[in-house]
Amino acid sequence: MAECGRKALSLLEAARSRYESLQISDDVFGESGDDSSDNPFYSTSGDSDSDNYIAEVGEEEQQQHRHHQKRGDEESGRSGGAGGGSSGSSGAGPPGSLSRSQAEEEGWTEALQDITLPPYKETYGPAQKMPATATAMDFFQLFVPDNCIQNMVAQTNMYAKKFQERFGSDEGWHPVTAQEMKAFLGFVTSTSVHRCESVLSIWSSGFFSNRSIALKMSQARFEKILKYFHIVAFRPSQGSNQGLYKIQPFLDSLQQSFSFTFRPSQTQVLHEPLIDEDPVFITTCTERELRKRKKRKFSLWVRQCTSTGFICQISVRLKEGQGTDGLATLKNKPQLHSLVAKQLCQNISGKNTIIFTGPSITSLSLFTEFSKQDIYCCGLLSTRKSDCTGLPQSMLVCGSTPAQRGHSRVMMKGSMSLISWYNKGHFRFLTNAYSPTKQVSVFVAGMIIKRKSGEIPCPLAVEAFAAHLSYICKYDDKYSKYFIFHKPNKTWQQVFWLSISIAINNAYILYKMSDAYTVKRYSRAQFGERLVRELLDLDDCSPTQ
Repeated sequence: MAECGRKALSLLEAARSRYESLQISDDVFGESGDDSSDNPFYSTSGDSDSDNYIAEVGEEEQQQHRHHQKRGDEESGRSGGAGGGSSGSSGAGPPGSLSRSQAEEEGWTEALQDITLPPYKETYGPAQKMPATATAMDFFQLFVPDNCIQNMVAQTNMYAKKFQERFGSDEGWHPVTAQEMKAFLGFVTSTSVHRCESVLSIWSSGFFSNRSIALKMSQARFEKILKYFHIVAFRPSQGSNQGLYKIQPFLDSLQQSFSFTFRPSQTQVLHEPLIDEDPVFITTCTERELRKRKKRKFSLWVRQCTSTGFICQISVRLKEGQGTDGLATLKNKPQLHSLVAKQLCQNISGKNTIIFTGPSITSLSLFTEFSKQDIYCCGLLSTRKSDCTGLPQSMLVCGSTPAQRGHSRVMMKGSMSLISWYNKGHFRFLTNAYSPTKQVSVFVAGMIIKRKSGEIPCPLAVEAFAAHLSYICKYDDKYSKYFIFHKPNKTWQQVFWLSISIAINNAYILYKMSDAYTVKRYSRAQFGERLVRELLDLDDCSPTQ
């Protein structure tokens, strides 16, 4: 048994090494390549931005509380108990926060008023009705249609031709066809349901082989397509130097299809989805390889419907300053994340949408700007990660006396509420979407509160945040397992396969909401398997099969 395990790992290493040998430079042609302006996909748009979404605020607040207890003697003249305020010392709160007198001048008050949210102006669900006979491929092609695949064919063949003109002919190469391109997508997509570190393991004789699909295309032919595969073959001549120029047209096309095929619910969340790592790779690689592998050169943020999990919009940012849209030059993360949030929400103004945000996005200035566009917000605050400019210090610092569980304090400025709620740690929320006068009893479980210990009172905004974010966390835990596990070295290809994974998950959501789901109830894994077989054109793939 041990010998079989060693043999499987050695075959995996051989497949991985074989894949590594196929890599060539993306910038081999530099500015001298042919113009891609006639690429039907191409359009220049700014890069996006992202960073890690942090939900573990409770631990941070407990550390802050212990810090304030340690400095209790020094702070005794400036802060009171759990409800005490600050005298305005610049060291008593986060940068930009207001002293008690400044907060009063700015309009913050403890006198609460009820607020009513205008009705949502959309009905959520699929934008078009799919027939009961629709296949997995039909749903997938709502996002990756035939013209998109034809473009991949044209750009791949262009790149192969130019590459061979520069470096010599490749006798084993002949132009790829649309059918072969679909099969190529199918082979790589198969790693989302049959996990393996290298897609080339499909043709191996070891544990990770997949003989049921390997006969559709030879390994040699697959390697040739993998070597030359491109979405945009050459750098455009308009002076664009953005780091994602090889993938941006596909992202733009995908974003349009997300908008045209689905109408999200009123409640949506801005966050960075979980990107799972292959457990086989993690257990077989060295610590040095693992550290290197985890350092992705991009971050991905999404706007996601909290009723269905459908990802409505994606935003990608290169972490190493390769973009030219100004985002990469920003060093202040809250400011940078604020720009990302604006990008993600640019298509939902005027609809009375409610957006939930994490600490790195939550800020008074952003929420105020959104409210002018009829976008309402509810965000978790962190004194370390959030932009606390314009917020009262008395609500942001921990008092020397611990509060009781379920105790909350609220201050308002217009329709904006700043909530401090205690449950074995201070949790602070900024919102204009929920009335501060309404309280509920919540069962203490889920993302924010990790221990089940009964019901405690909390403001409505706290309960809503916990409920919606809990759903998204469960969705990510389940569906991130079906992300494509093919791990290319090139950043644009990593983004491409990740976006394909998101498209497949979205396709499955539309399938579950269609009449086709009543004909044949596929699980997510079965849906992925059916899609692979349809891309490979292996058999009759109607939903009744």
